[in-house]
Amino acid sequence: MEGFRYVGDKRSQLVYDLDDVNDESVIEELVASEQFLVFGPDSLAEARNRGYRPRTV
Repeated sequence: MEGFRYVGDKRSQLVYDLDDVNDESVIEELVASEQFLVFGPDSLAEARNRGYRPRTV
């Protein structure tokens, strides 16, 4: 996920801002599950277009 700022969780339809993560374990679990999605363009607006809701950790 290097080079991306917004990462979506396919299981919950939540999007995480990797520039604003306080709890790395949440992202590590997401990567291990292989149920994530990155957006192109890499923006919160694009994540919302795809039905994802912002989540802070």
